[in-house]
Amino acid sequence: MGESSSGGTWRRAGFAGAAIGVLAAGAAAGVAVERLTVGRSVRRKARLALDSTGPYGGLRGTPGRALADDGTVLYYEVDEVDEIDGGGEGGDGAEAPARLRRLFGRREPAPVTVVFSHGYCLNQDSWHFQRAALRGLVRTVHWDQRSHGRSGQGVTQAGPGAVPVSIDRLGRDLKAVVDAAAPDGPLVLVGHSMGGMTVMAFAEQYPELTRERVAGVAFVGTSAGKLHEVTYGLPVLGVNAVRRVLPGVLRTLGAQAELVERGRRATADLFAGLVKKYSFASKDVDPAVARFAERMIESTPIDVVAAFYPAFAEHDKSASLPALRDLPVLALAGDRDLVTPSSHTEAIAALLPDAELVIVPDGGHLVMLEHPEAVTDRLADLLVRAGAGPEATTARTEPGKS
Repeated sequence: MGESSSGGTWRRAGFAGAAIGVLAAGAAAGVAVERLTVGRSVRRKARLALDSTGPYGGLRGTPGRALADDGTVLYYEVDEVDEIDGGGEGGDGAEAPARLRRLFGRREPAPVTVVFSHGYCLNQDSWHFQRAALRGLVRTVHWDQRSHGRSGQGVTQAGPGAVPVSIDRLGRDLKAVVDAAAPDGPLVLVGHSMGGMTVMAFAEQYPELTRERVAGVAFVGTSAGKLHEVTYGLPVLGVNAVRRVLPGVLRTLGAQAELVERGRRATADLFAGLVKKYSFASKDVDPAVARFAERMIESTPIDVVAAFYPAFAEHDKSASLPALRDLPVLALAGDRDLVTPSSHTEAIAALLPDAELVIVPDGGHLVMLEHPEAVTDRLADLLVRAGAGPEATTARTEPGKS
């Protein structure tokens, strides 16, 4: 009897899984050593302890909901100026003056609303340190991209007629959040990875609004295009082989989400090793921070991973960047980012000659968690430049130490 089409698909999925496994051998080897020296029960207890005591991701603001143009419910939270409830790191009102002095000195931040957009497979809590530092000092909006965090699943990504997410769709989602959470006044848009691409799509689709209201932009560990050339620090031939079959494999796995989630749990140690390898470059990352990142990523269902993945190969917003030329712009990345290499941030800065280019030493993809002060300090500089007028847009390019 001949092999069914579904059987062939699963066989291709198996081959792709094997290829991915080979490509991940470096991380797996490190995990294997750990397994030989630390028992499974000890590792599990350690994860539970980190989950229960880690302070990260606990900051909450005034909740709100925006409605995307396809009916998807987008969740956001607002932290108002001087609205400090004493909860979580940076939430003590008595600390606000000290934080204000440390971040801004004698300078004045612009009276803006800062809108933070997070990356793929993360959520608004990925900005924990920056939120803690700015809390009560500047009005901020933190939102969850569709199908991530507390936002609803993308309506157009559900059901038999589901379509993949596009970066343009995310730009329209950001517009819906701005309309709901910050309908007037100047804006500073901050985006990490996919969130930076979202900001680019917003600027391209709403040029008039951008000209009238956007006072500054920060791109953190993101790309304007050519993501199909990224090798993730792995052999080119292997990456290209996996890249050809991965969209189909993800669609197949997305249809078997429950089975895949069980598999994730069974290989939790390997998954944690891969998250650490591709999120951080430093050897001394706080284990609680690493576990925090792991929790965010592992909470993203496989069908969401599948719906978003094709958008990155198609993403190309380099032509839209010159529209931001007259704005204060920060372009920042870790020097050892394997997901969106720092060369992509340098390419953004090349299209925006007055942008401040910052390459953070020993920094990986989640640089805002790995080197939070370096990122927060540069954001503070951007907020000052955003309120100081056109003469303040002259950049400092410091590709060395931040």
